[in-house]
Amino acid sequence: MSKERISPETLKSMPKIDLHRHLEGSLRLESLLKIARDFDLNLPTESIEALRPLVQVTDDPPDHEVFLSKFEVLRHFYRSPEVINQLVYEAVADAARDNIHYLELRFSPQALARVRRFSLVDVTDWVIQAVQQASKDFNIQVGLIITMVRHDPLEQAKKVAEVAFEYAGKGIVGIDLAGNEVKFPPGPFTPIFKKAKDVGLGVTVHAGEWASAHGVRQAIEELYADRIGHGVRTIENSHILRLALERRTAFEVCLTSNLQTGVVRDMTHHPLVDMLDLGLQATLNTDDPGVSNCTLTDEYETAVYQLGLGYRDLRLMTLNAARSAFLPEPARSRLVAHFEKLLPQPDNAINPTFRSGSVPFLHSPFD
Repeated sequence: MSKERISPETLKSMPKIDLHRHLEGSLRLESLLKIARDFDLNLPTESIEALRPLVQVTDDPPDHEVFLSKFEVLRHFYRSPEVINQLVYEAVADAARDNIHYLELRFSPQALARVRRFSLVDVTDWVIQAVQQASKDFNIQVGLIITMVRHDPLEQAKKVAEVAFEYAGKGIVGIDLAGNEVKFPPGPFTPIFKKAKDVGLGVTVHAGEWASAHGVRQAIEELYADRIGHGVRTIENSHILRLALERRTAFEVCLTSNLQTGVVRDMTHHPLVDMLDLGLQATLNTDDPGVSNCTLTDEYETAVYQLGLGYRDLRLMTLNAARSAFLPEPARSRLVAHFEKLLPQPDNAINPTFRSGSVPFLHSPFD
């Protein structure tokens, strides 16, 4: 790995891709405070700082259950179509302001619908409409991924999947499986993911994060995964490592959340360095920027200043992301070309200058 010391200004100015960002973990604290006040939620509303520990990792111990507890609070904020529209719009705006040119934003319709008992279809419509408007206003390409949860009832997952199938090519570009991979094996979900491939959706699966590399094998072989959410434990098993290399499976790595959930005990020992050295198709993402209080630029800084990665590595991970985006050809090739144009080839310059350029019309997932 390179030991280049890229400046924070250079990292901020780099055009970026985020393939692994949860809507429910991307909400602005000031908006949450106003919603809590407007709807008289039983939460601290005297200040942002009073609300912060409930919805954001602060001084919490590194533990995935503590991390997930934030979402139990966050699900109470989806109080109206207008609120959902606002939160989605702001999430896309925040990504654009971080110089993200292409975003795949995942969301759980069941989480947005639960408290007020909205229909899954209505919630999906509201999310798509907000993304459409924000994409135009902030010149960012956005595809939506629908997430199912392993530990929710299977019948609910089937209903959520049917919404994804209905909106395939009309806003939804892929499906995802998240949740407790230790206690809930993927077998019951195989028919859902087989149909997802049949209707042309991309497949990403959370695996190899809190459980062993075995979950990565299951995701690839049983759920037809194109990409793995996290997957940092893949390197623990040479057979599964070879499988991922053979299938050219992409990995959506999220540094800050891995530290906060206890996946790694120390950031300097994060396996991203080994994943790149071994040739895995690693990408760099945020996961839950609102919960983790980070941006993708922050993740770049962590990769450079704590892991010792350089511009060459960041460029490689960005192009890995472009090549594994849930876009049809030739739109995916245009996305790769866009980033090859804006990100100059590595040379002896530690802090390269990036070309300016608007995001091209790649492919509209809303047609």
